[in-house]
Amino acid sequence: LPGTPGGLWGALTAVSPQDWEQRQEEDTLLIERILLLVRNVLHVPPDPTEEQQGVDGDASVHDRVLWALHISGMDDLLKFLASAQVEPQWALHVLEIISLMFRDQSPEELAALGQGTAGAEHREDTQELETLRQRELAEKRARALQRPSRHSRFGGSYVLQGLKSIGDRDVVFHKGLHNV
Repeated sequence: LPGTPGGLWGALTAVSPQDWEQRQEEDTLLIERILLLVRNVLHVPPDPTEEQQGVDGDASVHDRVLWALHISGMDDLLKFLASAQVEPQWALHVLEIISLMFRDQSPEELAALGQGTAGAEHREDTQELETLRQRELAEKRARALQRPSRHSRFGGSYVLQGLKSIGDRDVVFHKGLHNV
């Protein structure tokens, strides 16, 4: 967080990428304490009187803390800890922190935000595909009109005498005359 000693974030960034075999017990305790501190800071309930006097307009204390975490790079560290397969012991702490990060958001609003850009992109893609499909159908119709309308469908059926099929009958061969 801005204004906090650099040793706190420096310690976490220096310790977290280390291999778990090289990490000492003190380093593990330090990571756990930092995660608990972040969780506790995010867990503080909003103060309605302070929210009314906010200078930043609609930015609540919670929003400012989240912005400070983002600026400091803590969100990237949380993503690293959440996705690291060799760090499963931090999963519940990270899950709790992420849950507290989204505590003021309703699931419907979050889903609508995700659908807004995806929905617009989906509509554009669908429209582009429909345009391409219409163009392809028009080209197919144009090619069909260029061919003569009368087409000889005579292909021919031939009996090959002396060559037996599955039963005792001769083989019947269906093929066009030009391919014989």
